[in-house]
Amino acid sequence: MFEIRVICDPDDTDRVIDTLGSVFTTWSAHRETTPDGSRTRVHLSVEHRPAPQEWPAPEQAYATAPSIISEIGWVARTAAERPFGTEMSREFWLRKAALLDRIALGDNVAPPVSDATTDADRAARRLMDADDAAVICDPRHYVRQQYAHWATESTS
Repeated sequence: MFEIRVICDPDDTDRVIDTLGSVFTTWSAHRETTPDGSRTRVHLSVEHRPAPQEWPAPEQAYATAPSIISEIGWVARTAAERPFGTEMSREFWLRKAALLDRIALGDNVAPPVSDATTDADRAARRLMDADDAAVICDPRHYVRQQYAHWATESTS
């Protein structure tokens, strides 16, 4: 972490902070007026952003996945067999999120006839919460990455 200090026109303050926020991860911004009152001093605590990750394409992530119908059955059975009040496993949340992602991908090809995209996003965020994932990305990309990794590990 390091600090950036900027002195700028008060009208430019928000734009300067937003621009720095697009390049760095910002932690805090402190603003104060210069003694003569004509400028604004901005102190930002920032950190370099990690290099962008390569996310697997859906075709790559789901290359060995069972059929959608088979996965619907697995998710439904697993949910039904869970004793009341117990937490679902990470595998459940991952496979459910991947299933909904795959269904939503079909909505991208044809006109949407369901809430699949909304449901896929919600399930992906649930998986990220379960994993306590400290990444900033499209949640469905995260699901694809995690599913591809899980599929590789589970067949090894």
